[in-house]
Amino acid sequence: MALHCPECGFVNPEGANYCQKCGAFVGPAESPKDPVTATYRIDETGDLIPVELEDVVAQGAALVIRAGGGRVGESFALAEDAERLTIGRRPDSAVFLDDVTVSRDHALIVHRGGDWHLDDLGSLNGTYVNRHRIDTHRLQDGDELQVGKYKLTFLSR
Repeated sequence: MALHCPECGFVNPEGANYCQKCGAFVGPAESPKDPVTATYRIDETGDLIPVELEDVVAQGAALVIRAGGGRVGESFALAEDAERLTIGRRPDSAVFLDDVTVSRDHALIVHRGGDWHLDDLGSLNGTYVNRHRIDTHRLQDGDELQVGKYKLTFLSR
Protein backbone atom coordinates (compact mmCIF):
# COMPACT_ATOMS: atom_id res chain seq x y z
CA MET A 1 0.00 0.00 0.00
CA ALA A 2 1.39 3.40 -0.97
CA LEU A 3 1.79 6.17 1.61
CA HIS A 4 0.61 9.70 0.82
CA CYS A 5 2.73 12.46 2.32
CA PRO A 6 0.63 14.59 4.73
CA GLU A 7 2.59 17.71 3.72
CA CYS A 8 2.93 17.61 -0.08
CA GLY A 9 0.71 14.67 -1.15
CA PHE A 10 3.52 12.78 -2.91
CA VAL A 11 2.90 9.02 -3.15
CA ASN A 12 5.72 7.15 -1.40
CA PRO A 13 6.40 3.39 -1.52
CA GLU A 14 5.16 1.15 1.27
CA GLY A 15 7.51 1.06 4.25
CA ALA A 16 8.89 4.56 3.73
CA ASN A 17 9.40 6.63 6.87
CA TYR A 18 10.07 9.95 5.14
CA CYS A 19 8.67 11.54 1.98
CA GLN A 20 11.03 11.21 -0.99
CA LYS A 21 9.90 14.62 -2.28
CA CYS A 22 9.77 16.94 0.76
CA GLY A 23 11.27 14.91 3.61
CA ALA A 24 8.18 15.00 5.88
CA PHE A 25 7.59 12.05 8.23
CA VAL A 26 5.20 9.50 6.64
CA GLY A 27 5.99 6.43 8.76
CA PRO A 28 3.64 4.72 11.20
CA ALA A 29 2.23 6.83 14.01
CA GLU A 30 3.92 6.31 17.35
CA SER A 31 0.60 6.38 19.16
CA PRO A 32 -2.79 5.06 18.08
CA LYS A 33 -4.36 8.29 19.36
CA ASP A 34 -4.86 11.27 17.06
CA PRO A 35 -2.32 14.04 17.57
CA VAL A 36 -3.51 16.86 19.78
CA THR A 37 -2.98 20.46 18.73
CA ALA A 38 -3.15 23.26 21.27
CA THR A 39 -5.61 25.84 20.02
CA TYR A 40 -5.42 29.59 20.46
CA ARG A 41 -6.65 32.90 19.13
CA ILE A 42 -4.82 36.21 18.90
CA ASP A 43 -6.33 39.13 20.81
CA GLU A 44 -6.26 42.83 19.88
CA THR A 45 -2.82 43.33 21.43
CA GLY A 46 -1.28 40.39 19.56
CA ASP A 47 -1.14 38.11 22.60
CA LEU A 48 -1.90 34.40 22.24
CA ILE A 49 -5.02 33.40 24.18
CA PRO A 50 -5.41 29.63 24.74
CA VAL A 51 -8.92 28.40 23.93
CA GLU A 52 -10.73 25.10 24.17
CA LEU A 53 -11.67 23.96 20.68
CA GLU A 54 -15.03 22.66 21.90
CA ASP A 55 -15.84 26.15 23.22
CA VAL A 56 -14.97 27.71 19.85
CA VAL A 57 -17.05 25.18 17.89
CA ALA A 58 -19.97 25.50 20.33
CA GLN A 59 -20.48 29.05 19.00
CA GLY A 60 -20.74 27.73 15.43
CA ALA A 61 -18.09 26.42 13.08
CA ALA A 62 -14.34 27.09 13.18
CA LEU A 63 -11.19 26.93 11.09
CA VAL A 64 -7.98 25.68 12.70
CA ILE A 65 -4.55 25.98 11.10
CA ARG A 66 -2.98 22.51 11.06
CA ALA A 67 0.21 23.25 9.10
CA GLY A 68 2.12 26.16 7.63
CA GLY A 69 3.65 29.45 8.63
CA GLY A 70 4.47 28.56 12.23
CA ARG A 71 0.84 29.19 13.24
CA VAL A 72 -0.32 25.64 13.93
CA GLY A 73 -3.27 25.67 16.31
CA GLU A 74 -4.52 29.18 15.58
CA SER A 75 -8.32 29.09 15.35
CA PHE A 76 -10.91 31.30 13.71
CA ALA A 77 -14.53 31.08 14.89
CA LEU A 78 -17.31 31.28 12.31
CA ALA A 79 -20.27 32.64 14.24
CA GLU A 80 -23.69 31.47 13.04
CA ASP A 81 -24.79 35.08 12.57
CA ALA A 82 -21.77 35.89 10.38
CA GLU A 83 -22.33 35.92 6.64
CA ARG A 84 -18.77 35.76 5.30
CA LEU A 85 -15.14 35.35 6.25
CA THR A 86 -12.31 36.49 3.97
CA ILE A 87 -9.10 34.49 3.57
CA GLY A 88 -6.00 36.02 2.03
CA ARG A 89 -2.71 37.89 2.23
CA ARG A 90 -4.45 41.26 2.63
CA PRO A 91 -3.79 42.40 6.25
CA ASP A 92 -7.48 43.19 6.84
CA SER A 93 -8.56 39.63 5.88
CA ALA A 94 -10.43 37.80 8.64
CA VAL A 95 -7.98 34.91 8.13
CA PHE A 96 -4.72 36.69 7.32
CA LEU A 97 -2.16 34.26 5.85
CA ASP A 98 1.06 36.16 5.22
CA ASP A 99 2.89 34.17 2.57
CA VAL A 100 3.54 34.67 -1.17
CA THR A 101 1.75 31.37 -1.91
CA VAL A 102 -1.50 33.04 -0.78
CA SER A 103 -3.26 35.61 -3.00
CA ARG A 104 -4.30 38.94 -1.48
CA ASP A 105 -7.95 37.98 -1.91
CA HIS A 106 -7.61 34.20 -2.03
CA ALA A 107 -10.89 32.69 -0.84
CA LEU A 108 -14.15 33.46 0.89
CA ILE A 109 -16.22 31.43 3.32
CA VAL A 110 -19.90 32.28 2.93
CA HIS A 111 -22.94 31.23 4.96
CA ARG A 112 -25.61 30.11 2.44
CA GLY A 113 -28.84 28.35 3.32
CA GLY A 114 -27.60 27.21 6.73
CA ASP A 115 -24.35 25.74 5.39
CA TRP A 116 -20.83 27.14 5.03
CA HIS A 117 -19.39 27.28 1.52
CA LEU A 118 -15.80 27.95 0.45
CA ASP A 119 -15.37 29.97 -2.75
CA ASP A 120 -12.05 30.48 -4.52
CA LEU A 121 -11.68 34.12 -5.59
CA GLY A 122 -9.58 33.46 -8.70
CA SER A 123 -6.41 32.83 -6.71
CA LEU A 124 -3.20 32.09 -8.59
CA ASN A 125 -2.35 28.87 -6.70
CA GLY A 126 -5.93 27.69 -6.25
CA THR A 127 -7.92 26.61 -3.22
CA TYR A 128 -8.17 22.93 -2.30
CA VAL A 129 -10.56 20.91 -0.16
CA ASN A 130 -9.50 17.38 0.70
CA ARG A 131 -6.75 17.64 -1.96
CA HIS A 132 -9.15 18.58 -4.78
CA ARG A 133 -8.98 22.00 -6.40
CA ILE A 134 -12.32 23.77 -6.06
CA ASP A 135 -14.14 26.81 -7.36
CA THR A 136 -16.86 26.44 -4.74
CA HIS A 137 -17.48 23.73 -2.14
CA ARG A 138 -20.02 23.12 0.65
CA LEU A 139 -17.92 22.54 3.76
CA GLN A 140 -18.45 19.58 6.06
CA ASP A 141 -16.99 18.80 9.47
CA GLY A 142 -13.39 17.61 9.13
CA ASP A 143 -12.74 19.01 5.64
CA GLU A 144 -9.09 19.88 5.04
CA LEU A 145 -8.60 23.21 3.27
CA GLN A 146 -5.35 24.17 1.60
CA VAL A 147 -4.68 27.83 0.90
CA GLY A 148 -1.14 28.32 -0.38
CA LYS A 149 1.20 26.52 2.00
CA TYR A 150 -1.36 26.58 4.83
CA LYS A 151 -3.54 23.60 5.73
CA LEU A 152 -6.64 24.31 7.78
CA THR A 153 -9.37 22.06 9.14
CA PHE A 154 -13.03 23.05 9.08
CA LEU A 155 -14.83 21.97 12.23
CA SER A 156 -18.58 22.02 12.78
CA ARG A 157 -20.60 20.25 15.45
